[in-house]
Amino acid sequence: MTCTVAGSIPRFENMSAVIASLAKAIGQLSDRAIWRVVLKSVAITLAAFVLFGALLWWGVDRAIDWGLAVSLPDGARGAAAGVLAVVLWLVSFWLLFRVVALAVLQFFADEIVAAVEARHYPDAAARARPLPLRRDIANSLRSIARAVAVNALALPFAAVLVFTAIGPALVFLAANAWLLGRELTDMAWLRHCGEAERANPVPRGHRVLLGGAIAAAMLVPFANLIAPIIGAAAGTHLTQRAMTRLGANRPAKDVSHA
Repeated sequence: MTCTVAGSIPRFENMSAVIASLAKAIGQLSDRAIWRVVLKSVAITLAAFVLFGALLWWGVDRAIDWGLAVSLPDGARGAAAGVLAVVLWLVSFWLLFRVVALAVLQFFADEIVAAVEARHYPDAAARARPLPLRRDIANSLRSIARAVAVNALALPFAAVLVFTAIGPALVFLAANAWLLGRELTDMAWLRHCGEAERANPVPRGHRVLLGGAIAAAMLVPFANLIAPIIGAAAGTHLTQRAMTRLGANRPAKDVSHA
C-alpha cells in the first residue's frame, strides 16, 4: 500500500474536510496545553523581530553615518535612520513573518500535535513517537530553508506582476499555500511515519486548501499570531483522517514497503 493519494477526491470533500479540521482546531484553542504553545511561540517570534529591528536600526544608522553624513543636515541623520529602519522593518516583517513563525512553531509542534491527539485520537497518541530535540532543530532548519527557497522562487513572478498591485500578494499566497500545507501536516505525520518521512498521506488538495487558509490568515494583524497554531492543529486532524482512510496507522515498515 502506498502513502500517496490519487487526485480523485471530490473538491467539495476537500473543502469540507479542511473546514471541519479548522473548526476543530479553533474549538481547542481554549486548551491549556495549546495556550502554552501560543504564548511561547508568539513571545519568541515577536522577540526575534524586535531584536531584528534593533539591529536593523543600528545598521542603517551606521550606514548613513558612513555614506550619507555629508549630504544630510546634522539634525536629520537620526530621523532619516529611524524612518528608513522602520520602512525596511515593515517590509521584512511582511516578507519574513511566515518563515520565522513557522520555524519557531517547529520547536513546539510536538506539543500541539500531542494535545490534539490526546483529545481526539487517544489510540494514535499512544502509538506516537515524540520527536527528540535534535530532530526538532533539524526540522526547523529545513523549514527555514524551504520557506526561503520557495519565496525566492516566487519573487521574480511577483516582480513581473507588481504593476497589478494585487498580483504579488496572490503569487506569495499561492507559494505559501503549497509550502504551509506540507509543513503543517508533516508536523503530525513525523510522529507516526518511522522512516517514511516523505510519504505524507494527506491528499494534495487538503494540504493546499489548509495552507491557503493559514497563509491568508497570516496576512491579518493579530490573527497572524495564532494562525500557525491553528494550522498545526488542523493539520493533525487532516493527517489522522488520511492515516485512517489509507490504513497508514499500521507500523511504519508496512507503510513504507507494502
